[in-house]
This record gives sequence, C-alpha cells and structure tokens, in this order.
Amino acid sequence: MKLLTEEIRAILPALGSQEHAKDPTVYVKFFSPDIGWTWYATEGEPEGRDFLFFGYVRGFVGEWGYFRLSELQQACGGFGLAVERDLSFRPCPMSKLAE
Repeated sequence: MKLLTEEIRAILPALGSQEHAKDPTVYVKFFSPDIGWTWYATEGEPEGRDFLFFGYVRGFVGEWGYFRLSELQQACGGFGLAVERDLSFRPCPMSKLAE
C-alpha cells in the first residue's frame, strides 16, 4: 500500500500552516495493525528525499509532534505487519476524532 499519494500531497497543508488553529484539520490517518499506534497528519511537506509530517500520534501516550514517511515505512510490530493508511478516513477536525 502506498502511504503517501499525490492526492494527499496536494491537499496536505504546509508545515506550520495550522499552528494557531484551535481545531486543526486532520487529513490522513496511518495505523499499525499489530502495535496499536495511530498517526494523524495535519500538515506535511517534502524534506529532501523524505516527507515530514506534523500531527497527533497515539502510541504509549498521545502527543503532537513530527514524524517522517520513512519512519512509517520502516515501522512494524511484533507480527511483522507494516503501517497502513486508513483508506476510509476523510479529512475532519481533530475534535471529531475524540468523539
């Protein structure tokens, strides 16, 4: 599965563009099926040959921060499953994810 498509690149705002938004929009959701981590990307832009995202990560704890496409591509859990993109996810305000 391709984690980052041209369509996602086209709609994802540049880094820092939602910095002062009270309820930023999440554009893409990535998840690991076997370790229970989820990455919600709100912004992103190319960084050399990689792609840098900013968003909310639910792992051991939930926190806002940066993550790279290369990190998502290399991550796998105990069963060896790769990170996937939620194909049914539609952009929405972050507050909708808490419901």
